Amino acid sequence: MLTVDFDRFRISPGERVLDMGCGAGRHAFELYRRGAHVVAFDRDEKELAAVATMFGAMELEGEPPAGASARTVTGDALGLPFPDDSFDKIVAAEVLEHIPDDMSAMAELLRVLKPGGRLAVTVPSWLPERICWALSEDYHTAPGGHVRIYTRAELEAKLKATGFEVGGHHHAHGLHAPYWWIKCAVGVDNDSHPAASAYHRLLVWDIMKRPLATRLADRVLNPVIGKSVVVYFTKPDVPVRERAHAAA
Repeated sequence: MLTVDFDRFRISPGERVLDMGCGAGRHAFELYRRGAHVVAFDRDEKELAAVATMFGAMELEGEPPAGASARTVTGDALGLPFPDDSFDKIVAAEVLEHIPDDMSAMAELLRVLKPGGRLAVTVPSWLPERICWALSEDYHTAPGGHVRIYTRAELEAKLKATGFEVGGHHHAHGLHAPYWWIKCAVGVDNDSHPAASAYHRLLVWDIMKRPLATRLADRVLNPVIGKSVVVYFTKPDVPVRERAHAAA
């Protein structure tokens, strides 16, 4: 289940792409399939071990095109272990809401992205997330959980202040917001509750079969209750301060 739209965030074979806070690796796997040189980065060594195993399985099955590569790196988002201007593109999906010092993490993303490179950021949308917080304290107080709720305006303003230029947005996973509201209402760990398990089966059916009815429903719901907002950014070829100085 991808959140980033790769029709908007196009990947060319041979590009160096960082999946920062890759988690279980869903975007990293797609980047690898598209021929990128992928670095899956996370602080969770256990999850990264599973991602590395999947990379190996994909290679054995011949999924990635010739010339693509993939590796995992463990570390902290506040001190990315890469030189300046290392990557053509970066994905940061559902990670910034977990980081208390989010602007330091944003500054690191700017530092390691090449001038002219693009960044795709996804975070939980304000309204669905606010409802989750209202329904369940456990949802947002668990260790490693969400520490803030972004509005899109706040997310864009922070990344613009860091030095990025905004390049469009959309919402995703409209069908998933009600599932999380149910989970928050019945208990976030209560997967056996009839309502939660029934809705989960619906989502699995949607992901596996992609029927027209749920595709249309998702498209209608996304602008209203899409679980995630996706914003695209570009690192300017010339820093904003230098452009302002040159124009003066």
